[in-house]
Amino acid sequence: MALREHSGLPGPPWDRRLDGTLDRLTVRSELLVDNPLGDPAVRPLYVYRPPGAQAGSEPVPSVYVIQGFTGQVDGWLARPTFEATFVERLDLLFGAGGCPPAIVVMVDAWTSRGGSQFLNSSSTGRYQDYLCDEVVPFIDERYPTLAGRDHRGLTGKSSGGYGAMVVPMMRPDVFGALASHAGDALFECCYLPGFPEVVRQLRDRFEGSWEVFQERLAAAPTFDFGRFGRPLEVYGYACAYTPDPDRPGEALLPLDVATGRLDEDVWGRWLALDPVRMAEGHADALRSMRRIYLDAGRGDEYYLDLGASAFSAELTRLGVQHSLELFEGRHGGIAHRYPGAIRELVTALR
Repeated sequence: MALREHSGLPGPPWDRRLDGTLDRLTVRSELLVDNPLGDPAVRPLYVYRPPGAQAGSEPVPSVYVIQGFTGQVDGWLARPTFEATFVERLDLLFGAGGCPPAIVVMVDAWTSRGGSQFLNSSSTGRYQDYLCDEVVPFIDERYPTLAGRDHRGLTGKSSGGYGAMVVPMMRPDVFGALASHAGDALFECCYLPGFPEVVRQLRDRFEGSWEVFQERLAAAPTFDFGRFGRPLEVYGYACAYTPDPDRPGEALLPLDVATGRLDEDVWGRWLALDPVRMAEGHADALRSMRRIYLDAGRGDEYYLDLGASAFSAELTRLGVQHSLELFEGRHGGIAHRYPGAIRELVTALR
């Protein structure tokens, strides 16, 4: 028997022909030019169009999807073991008629510090403005989207879930619904417990120096999360929450790397950006949301189930309509939850 070439895609579990269309665009941001880290202003931007939202169709809602810390937009094409990719899950949701049509936009806000938390920062760049003031108008000009914040939602997981909570609070003129999967919240539970580990790692592996850490990270042949992950996270978050005004691209840390002692002033500035603490000052924006969907795994390693519960309790206190679901799961392996949240948003945004 001879091997023969076969026309077309191999089919599952490799490639599955989409019912909809994935546009893999490249865009150039004016707002990200000359960012403090020298990260690219030219970015990939993915746009999924379901069968009911092709060129010339009636306008439909739009949902923007943002990634977790260290994530890149091309990660949405990665295949977990024995599972569909996110884009395939999305296509199955719309193709099977399980959701009204909508434009789904996958936005890249990667930085060389690991992420942006979807905030504007003098140490990473204007990533919130990039999302709200560049990407959204770009999409509305080129795709059949319903105009206005009441037809536009934001969703993400982990740091993307954080962005999905805080960006609509800060920019309710742009987004009118949100879904957060295990988003960073209740900072004393999700961040503070990891600080002592970071201090020990810096002391024992990196000469107690962030500069040495960054040099060795840059020189490492591979990214070892056990060695580099937690320090990268803490420094990356600090670049987003407390940038150093005197050193562009660097951060003010909420802890003393020699002793682990908390810097109360810097930590207080982190807490001011905790969604749980932000909610009261943005209560009107939250009440204006057409849908707020929260979930997290009960076994989340970063205690983001507690963060989701605390945020939910604060929303209840403020009279904000929302839903919270805690499920059996951990921080990873929850991609199967994403399509259901997108369906919730699209249904509310029609």
